Amino acid sequence: METWIIIAIVIAFLVWRMKPTKGVQSISTAQLKTMLNDKDKVFVDVRTPAEFKGRNIPQFKNIPLGSSFTKLPKDKEIVVICQSGMRSSQACKQLKKHGFERVTNVRGGMGAY
Repeated sequence: METWIIIAIVIAFLVWRMKPTKGVQSISTAQLKTMLNDKDKVFVDVRTPAEFKGRNIPQFKNIPLGSSFTKLPKDKEIVVICQSGMRSSQACKQLKKHGFERVTNVRGGMGAY
């Protein structure tokens, strides 16, 4: 009986963690490719420096998850990518908490690019 309760709590937690953050737009890698030259957007890759060095999109700045996002402009849309979409989703939540209005997560991340 107790095992089912624990399993239900774990599942609820995972569903809660994966749900999109309110106010965060989500785009596909195909949509990303059409906007890479948009000067009104700031592109942020939140993977580790080693991951970024191994393979990256030139328009993206490497700001690893856990770093400060305070130097990013609040008047531009921030487009965030990682390897799979999980870390970028966390980064988007942090950006929204810090008052960034226009935040976009790239679904599937570099793995889908």
